[in-house]
Amino acid sequence: MRIAVVLPRGSTYCPDKANSMETVVRTLSAHSRLQKGVTLIADAGAVAPTDVSVLTVPAGLGRKARNAAVADILRTLSPDIIEYHQQLKSSSELARQFPNAINVLYRHTRIKPARNPIGAWRYGRRLARFDRLVFVSQAAGQEFAADYPALAERVAAVCNPIAVDDWRAPPQDREKLILFSGRAMHDKGLDLFCTALAQTLDRHPDWRGALMLGDWDKHQHWAEPHVAALARFGERVEIHKSASLAEVKSVTRRAAIAVVPSRVREALGLSALEAHAAGAALISSGRGGLREASGDHALYVEVEDAAPLAAALERLVSHPAERLALAAGGQDYVARVHSPAARAAELDDLRQALADRATTRPRD
Repeated sequence: MRIAVVLPRGSTYCPDKANSMETVVRTLSAHSRLQKGVTLIADAGAVAPTDVSVLTVPAGLGRKARNAAVADILRTLSPDIIEYHQQLKSSSELARQFPNAINVLYRHTRIKPARNPIGAWRYGRRLARFDRLVFVSQAAGQEFAADYPALAERVAAVCNPIAVDDWRAPPQDREKLILFSGRAMHDKGLDLFCTALAQTLDRHPDWRGALMLGDWDKHQHWAEPHVAALARFGERVEIHKSASLAEVKSVTRRAAIAVVPSRVREALGLSALEAHAAGAALISSGRGGLREASGDHALYVEVEDAAPLAAALERLVSHPAERLALAAGGQDYVARVHSPAARAAELDDLRQALADRATTRPRD
């Protein structure tokens, strides 16, 4: 079976600069039993990995030019399955060109409902070109199925894996450090975290905070005032802007408590998985797929305002035994439930089933 995995425009599959989506793809690829039949297509700019075949197109191309370059590669490969990651419009345009392949859209974020009937019609046409629509949680898949019932039977879910050994640190003897790791935006609840952290640090002068702020340049205008309000704590609050994956790992391994106060229904929540794997006790909004990420091993809070978050921080700061139990339980849970081998097997089983069925259907 020949499988082509098409990464979105801007993805170089570079381990030193990997975003969360590329990390998921890399982890699944490393544990796939079908690895020898997989070819990744990405933008040029990274050292070629040794674990999987990678072909590249020139970096910096516009959508149409990149699609043309990708299509040339796909015609040469003639894959049985084409797995497009994330980008709907460009992937749909490519899928239309390869009606004899099994086309799969793999979404790492939710597909939001259309804003109006014209948008719904347009999205429906694009989405109908895929034989399967893979989401990273049951919650995201169910939400999509409710919004697009005509496509509900094409929905599948493969939760994100986490390579625990790459993150693992002992939950015991952690620094008294409270961590936020995520994009520096309103949807992720950064403002709530800053408010709750300030209240906690005022009450507990032996505790500190750390902010790993992704996409800082994009969200700086909104985020700056909230982050600046923590300046009065000086070196007690670490600020890391657009940090590398290695930096995120290093800080997460040190933190006693991690917070994921997302206001939106997360597709799954890779930051939650990373916190668990690293051995931090987690406070989470539990929205969307976040409960699938953590199971019973997070302290769930409402995030309409900062008060419940501050109360949860106070609880874990003041009760170290509960904090340790939550951290150890979460680490064991993700190692067992979200292991790369288990998740890669789910994806491979889906690929094999699609190939065995050799599903054909008319495309518009």
